[in-house]
Amino acid sequence: MTNSDKKVTDSYYSSRYTYNTDRSVVWKEIVRFLKPFWGDKKTVLDVGAGYCDFINNVDVPERIAIDMSPDFFQYADKNVKTIQTKADTLPTIKDASVDVAFSSNLLEHLNDDELASTVKEIKRVLKSGGLFILMQPNYYYSYRNYFDDATHKKVFSDSSLESFLVSHNFEIVKKMKKFLPFSLKSRPGLVPIHPLIIRAYINSPWKPFAGQMLFIVRNK
Repeated sequence: MTNSDKKVTDSYYSSRYTYNTDRSVVWKEIVRFLKPFWGDKKTVLDVGAGYCDFINNVDVPERIAIDMSPDFFQYADKNVKTIQTKADTLPTIKDASVDVAFSSNLLEHLNDDELASTVKEIKRVLKSGGLFILMQPNYYYSYRNYFDDATHKKVFSDSSLESFLVSHNFEIVKKMKKFLPFSLKSRPGLVPIHPLIIRAYINSPWKPFAGQMLFIVRNK
């Protein structure tokens, strides 16, 4: 990515993805749902942390957040280690040092080379048996709105993402074709932002307006 491209991308993100405190309510419930999968693990890495909504709600001894934005660190809790870098370049993180890597709405923004390098880096820093947790738009359920985001480069359905992860030697632990709505902006006002309602939605088998999928995979 050239400096010019990066400036355009940064400007686009800042206009499309504004900071919203309502998201913290949603992320607390997402973390509540995911926490049993990592149990007493000690190190969690948030890849493409953005406003740090996920990592700020995680309670483990070591929290690491990476993002390419030069401003993202200001949103991180004071005891979150922040690293400004792209997802496909994690030179300051040691091999096999991370218990859980997490990404939300990341892979669809990468080209083929970036995608391959990102997965390679995540596998490198993950411990054997470590978890990679992904939230991604499921094209099968979100095709009407998918390219409303001009920075989307890749298309994944739950089937294609499963094949992709298995081909990179990950073991599927949990797969949810429908997890959350495609965007908090996609159906404004239809789902009130309240912890109990969000919790019920996440745990319900019936998920109207869902366009996001969830994968939890284990590094072999």
